[in-house]
Amino acid sequence: MRQSMTGFASGQGEALGLTWTWDLRSVNARGLDIRVRVPDWVDGLEQTLRALVTKRVARGSVTVSLRLQSSGTEPAQELNEAQLDRVLTAMMRIEAEAMARGLSLTASSAADLITVRGVMDTAHQQSDPAEVRAALVADFAPVLDSFIASRNSEGAALEDVLNGQVDQIAALVSQADTVAEARKDEQADRMRAAMARVIDAHDSVDEQRIAQELALIAVKADVTEEIDRLRTHVDAARSLLGAGGAVGRKLDFLMQEFNREANTLCSKAQSAQLTAVGLELKTVIEQMREQVQNVE
Repeated sequence: MRQSMTGFASGQGEALGLTWTWDLRSVNARGLDIRVRVPDWVDGLEQTLRALVTKRVARGSVTVSLRLQSSGTEPAQELNEAQLDRVLTAMMRIEAEAMARGLSLTASSAADLITVRGVMDTAHQQSDPAEVRAALVADFAPVLDSFIASRNSEGAALEDVLNGQVDQIAALVSQADTVAEARKDEQADRMRAAMARVIDAHDSVDEQRIAQELALIAVKADVTEEIDRLRTHVDAARSLLGAGGAVGRKLDFLMQEFNREANTLCSKAQSAQLTAVGLELKTVIEQMREQVQNVE
């Protein structure tokens, strides 16, 4: 199943005198970036959750958030003496450095210290961290399943859009080939007329040199290679969309190649009709490139 890098899931649970809420979401990113926000006192939870997500997700910026509190409406608070000691030590160093530089700092109150993160913790003396971790990991599994289902659903819709855009590109490439073929006789007539005018206007003309220059112009106006490469890219895009696994990066690179060939086609068009096809082709390619940014 094709995954989008956009997904969301949430869940709630309760056990061991605690209640919790999960929030799991992701957006597009160049690689895999997992951010886990969980209480520090549940040892090993962050590493476990990170490993579980890594097994199921290949790309995207993923955020896992857990809000954990006691079952009571007003969770008990306790002083985290170790954290307080660290905060006071840091404050002393800051104040000493400020004095050394001639700066005067506003005095801090106990109320200020309480608001520092980690100084006051929710009391969990009654909860064994190992038991809490086991309960949370078990509860996280269906949330992760829902999250993957969300990415799969987005991915299926995205795949339909991309297949439709590849079909549009293929049709425009065929149209460009038809227009380019139709203009060959017209181009040849223009070149012969130009050569005749030059010969008539000069008594001494190196006809061989003129023929070489006209041949060079013809080569520069030939779009056969661009059309052939565009068709090859269409086949590659269809192959990638039909393959399993994470193909977003490969598709992104392929879109750059599509765009390069379309730009060259427009620059060599020398025909209003072929230019119009080339511009429409560039528009569809850009639309597809934007969609590809969300493919895992």
